[in-house]
Amino acid sequence: MLERLWHGWRILATGISFTLFGLGGLLLRVLVFPLLSLCLRDPQARMRAARATIRASFRLFVGIMRTLGVLRYEVHGLDKLAREGQLILANHPTLIDTVFLIAFVRNADCIVKGGLWNNPFTRGPVRAARYICNDRGPELVEDCIGSLRAGGNLIVFPEGTRTPRDGAMQLKRGAANIAVRGERAVTPVLISCTPPTLGKGDKWWHVPPRQASFRIEVLDDIGVERFKESGASEVMAARRLTEHLQHLFLEEGQQHA
Repeated sequence: MLERLWHGWRILATGISFTLFGLGGLLLRVLVFPLLSLCLRDPQARMRAARATIRASFRLFVGIMRTLGVLRYEVHGLDKLAREGQLILANHPTLIDTVFLIAFVRNADCIVKGGLWNNPFTRGPVRAARYICNDRGPELVEDCIGSLRAGGNLIVFPEGTRTPRDGAMQLKRGAANIAVRGERAVTPVLISCTPPTLGKGDKWWHVPPRQASFRIEVLDDIGVERFKESGASEVMAARRLTEHLQHLFLEEGQQHA
């Protein structure tokens, strides 16, 4: 009986959490970011302030979810993210992976779907933070490299979407192209969630019987030089790096399954 009540509460608490997330996005759009525009005339200062505001908001949101009993989490190797101009590549098992990473990364930048630029709940934050829109076509890689060179910490999910429930991960080469062409080391982040929740195809009310436990582990940097050995072209180096990352995420994921 207690287990059923606890499960029912977590369903309700999940709904409350996502409602607060939407309302928070609206509040940032109609109140906070207009005030930043009035107070900060310098575009770079305004962008950094917007990113810091989003980071604090996401930390608060994650804390609310933990307090309500929706989830618990642990982060390992967080000190490895205390730099500037990092290319952070992560696997993507759940809907809120972006929220977790932005909550713990300073001056975070990310690639967002074009639809989020017009969504009333998200367009305020993504535009104020000047996140990179994924509809830029051939210019997308250069936009990402420019963000890194400007000191932004770029978060990319190489899969491009959430991992299927069967775990059949398939990385795309876009993230590796950014690393190779921008000559940037990669900082891999492994995210795991047990039991699975908020995965691809899941609705928010598909709450597992047990409380979801997130583990976020920041792995050591991977340089791109070794993937360019023997005079390999940028295309070949990106392919090698993508294959390496796919094996890394699969192996590390199996160890923490």
